[in-house]
Amino acid sequence: MNLRIKLFTAFLGLVIIPLFILGIITFLVSFNSIETKYSQQSEYSLKAIAYSITNVFYEMDNVTDNGIAKGVFQQALIAKDPDSQDLTASSQQLELNANQKNFRSLLYNHPAIDYAFLYNVHGRAGSNVITIFNKENFQTLPYEQFKEHPLYNEVVSLKGVPLWIAPHEYPELTGSDNVFTQIRLIKDLNNLRSVGILVVQIKNWEFEKIFQSLRLGSSMKDTRFMLVNNKGQVLYDYQSEMVGQSLEPNIMKKLEDGGNYQSFKAKFNGTESVISAYDLKEYPWKLVSVTSWRYLSREVVTFANWFVIIFFVCVVTALLFNLLFMNRITGTIGVIVRFMRKVEDGDLSARVDEKGDDELLLLQQGFNNQMVKINELFEQVKREQFQKANAELRVLQAQIKPHFLFNTLESINVLAVQNEGRKVSEMVLRLANILRISIQDKEEISLNLEIEHLKNYLEIQKFRFDDLFDYEIDIPDEMMGCQLLKLTLQPLVENSIQHGFEGIEYQGMIKVTGRMEADRITLRVEDNGIGMTNEALSKIQYLDWDNPAYHESGAYPSHERRGLGLRSVYDRLRLKYGVRYGLFICSQPGYGTVIQCVIPKYELGDKNETEGVIG
Repeated sequence: MNLRIKLFTAFLGLVIIPLFILGIITFLVSFNSIETKYSQQSEYSLKAIAYSITNVFYEMDNVTDNGIAKGVFQQALIAKDPDSQDLTASSQQLELNANQKNFRSLLYNHPAIDYAFLYNVHGRAGSNVITIFNKENFQTLPYEQFKEHPLYNEVVSLKGVPLWIAPHEYPELTGSDNVFTQIRLIKDLNNLRSVGILVVQIKNWEFEKIFQSLRLGSSMKDTRFMLVNNKGQVLYDYQSEMVGQSLEPNIMKKLEDGGNYQSFKAKFNGTESVISAYDLKEYPWKLVSVTSWRYLSREVVTFANWFVIIFFVCVVTALLFNLLFMNRITGTIGVIVRFMRKVEDGDLSARVDEKGDDELLLLQQGFNNQMVKINELFEQVKREQFQKANAELRVLQAQIKPHFLFNTLESINVLAVQNEGRKVSEMVLRLANILRISIQDKEEISLNLEIEHLKNYLEIQKFRFDDLFDYEIDIPDEMMGCQLLKLTLQPLVENSIQHGFEGIEYQGMIKVTGRMEADRITLRVEDNGIGMTNEALSKIQYLDWDNPAYHESGAYPSHERRGLGLRSVYDRLRLKYGVRYGLFICSQPGYGTVIQCVIPKYELGDKNETEGVIG
């Protein structure tokens, strides 16, 4: 991914996408907040409406309570001429007492009363209905039929407590007008016997005033209010559109599952709406408000539209910025990156053309100056590493000469004391061959000479350590002419003898094998000694050889000799042939150790000799 795409991606990831996520979160929170706040507002509104409606019912209850207390209805029920009880006929007004006159005037002048009559429970059949307030085009249900109606037993069971019926609940009793009807039992105040049933219908003017006062505010203009019974039938609708109809089953189910107040979002007549419901106390009805969600969310939708516009402008701005201002920056950086890749491929002479007059010029100059410094440091490191490798090789040789030489001379002395002249001669000859190869000025020798040096070393060690180990060397003849650094195999074998066979109670075995491939050879030194733990092995393979703590860690026994030999071979192979070659160690406690030495394949005089292999 180039820098231009990265910068554009960063702009998207750090600005555009967070802005988009913030907008979405704000949009969702706003939606939820609208529903919550509207639910609270709707609850207050419905409670206020319920309070006002209840007051209307309470007022009419008080009116009829007053009539019962003053005996007006009882007098009408026992009158000889029931028809004379009609308030529109004033022939009997003189015979009434003052309280009755005042109440009948109140009843007559009450603006809400639409119709009123009495059922005489002790009257003759056909003359049980006593009209108190006339109503045109309305036929009262005969008393005999009313007694068969389910409401009759309910009214009797209430023992004088008013029962209210909403419009369209029982049209056979109350008619088809939008009126609320009060039905209550009338008792004789002297003996509390039931003497009749009062039916009073009130007009819906008061309810229209209540809803009209709410509709005056703009916040409620798209809200419809309804009165619904427990069966889902709409008893009253201020807009007069759904009176007598039933609510949808899914809405009614949610209303039945709710408590005193509930608010939820659902489809009402195919439109997404917020529906709120409040139970009227003491009455089997619910006040329901329905508000279109589109009306409630119009401000949020407007915000969302503006957000989309702003988001689109930001994206276009990002594209223009990336196209117009990033080309030069990314182009220059891209050139420097290409030259850096040349350096990665080994071309340390790569230089960038310096042009411009801003920070990009400083970047180009810095790259060129850095490459000059790197070339100087690289040459210095090569010199120091070469000197270090030669110094360590001389240290290794010096370590071998006195230590190994003294032990070998001591062994020869023992043979001389025992008059083993032939063995003395053999030991002296092998020691001479070892010294001759060790003190040669050549850095590389043929594999044949390295094997000869190894055999001489092993034979001397076998004499010194008696039956401690045996060895086996299996190197193909075609490999003998290959070149390698001298003293490569001897330190590896020495590790097996000195440390791999330490404390064993069986005869050790060292196997030295070789395998030749197309461009490299592999020499394998394997023993059946005590092996190494993973911890010790990891320290040998991955430890920083230049760290002084390495020599104090005690990673394995006699680390002075072991560390010196492995370190010398490991570093010399890597420095000479590169990171693709070197030592690879595999070991497990109780199963011995395997060391593979991988070096490039070439013979004396080949063009691929050393420098060619590394380059």
